[in-house]
Amino acid sequence: MAAHNDLGNWGEDQAAAFLVQKGFEIVEKNYRKSHSEIDLIVKKDKMLIFVEVKTRTGSKFGMPEEFVNVTKARLIMRAAENYIFDKDWHYDIRFDIVSILIQPSEKPEIYHIEDAFCK
Repeated sequence: MAAHNDLGNWGEDQAAAFLVQKGFEIVEKNYRKSHSEIDLIVKKDKMLIFVEVKTRTGSKFGMPEEFVNVTKARLIMRAAENYIFDKDWHYDIRFDIVSILIQPSEKPEIYHIEDAFCK
């Protein structure tokens, strides 16, 4: 497996553990539908949250969350729409980003950005 895939998988595991610690329930990991993927689907109370995880080993080219562009957001929303329909979900939803920045010889910085696709 490529190193960037290993980093991405590691980041998703870190994000899942971080969210569980904050009281979220992991519903699904790496949900795929057509050409779309959602890294994590979590739940808290009656809120279903679709989470994009971005992990980077430095900020030279920008913070991890800056790599979620409009096209990526649309793909995630399309996959979420399919998931909601397939599961017959009738409660609230939200789209979040978990940003993980790894700096040499420091503990990874994890940021949870709620309602990341709102404008």
